[in-house]
Amino acid sequence: MVLNKIIKKAYDYGVLVMFSHTVFSLSFAVVSMLLASNGLPSPHTVFWILIAFLGARTGANALNRVIDAEIDAKNPRTALRQIPQGLLQKKEVIVFSVACFLIMLVSAAMLNPLCLLLSPVALFLMVFYSYTKRFTWTCHLFLGVTCAAAPVGAWLAVTGKISWLPLFMGAANTLWVAGFDIIYGSQDYDFDRENGIHSIPVKFGIEHALHIAAFFHAITIALLVIVGILSDRLGIIYYFGLWVISILLTVEHRMVSAHNLSHVKIASYNINQLVSILFLLFGAIDALI
Repeated sequence: MVLNKIIKKAYDYGVLVMFSHTVFSLSFAVVSMLLASNGLPSPHTVFWILIAFLGARTGANALNRVIDAEIDAKNPRTALRQIPQGLLQKKEVIVFSVACFLIMLVSAAMLNPLCLLLSPVALFLMVFYSYTKRFTWTCHLFLGVTCAAAPVGAWLAVTGKISWLPLFMGAANTLWVAGFDIIYGSQDYDFDRENGIHSIPVKFGIEHALHIAAFFHAITIALLVIVGILSDRLGIIYYFGLWVISILLTVEHRMVSAHNLSHVKIASYNINQLVSILFLLFGAIDALI
């Protein structure tokens, strides 16, 4: 009986933090780590980068659910999430989130002084993002910037210094995430307008918002091409991967329109999970050979 409760609680937390979506930034972090180290870094570095990433990402998503609990309860699409249903309490989720952030800070300290020094910036972004939909339509970009801390942070963890390559990769990560978040947010257009929630679809209308998302994804590919140019480890395998990813993003944008949002979830999440896996696969192979 106790074991069943523990399993159920673990499941609820897994759904709460959307653990299956970890791949969205993990791929960029891993490729950045491999490029920064010119191959595989030490096991110590790999371990603490992954722990820092998981702690930060899990804590941020948990806290986002707490901050958005009232909004989620009003929205029919999100009313069945764990906190609105009462499956998890705000207080326990906050404790969980704080524990995750502490794990991130310890991991940063185990990597190098610069990572520890900059970790409050990452923490600020992870907390601040959840409030942005309340006052700015650029909230999608704030989400993207928060996710971009993963590849930039991984580079800093390995090298202890910044350079152009991780900045371009971070910019690509930002626009890619912002693009598919715009698509996903289009389905809440009516609810957001009625409840004063800010977003690009609300600001510009769904049709223009989808065009903006497509533009963001076109720039994403261009930025990733620049990453390939800046790196002496990336070549034909990486560029083939970008070609496949470009096709997937094109399919994604053809699946949705202002008049048909029935495939929003597939276009915004399922296809981009595949994009992330392919970027990790082709990027990692080229970085390691």
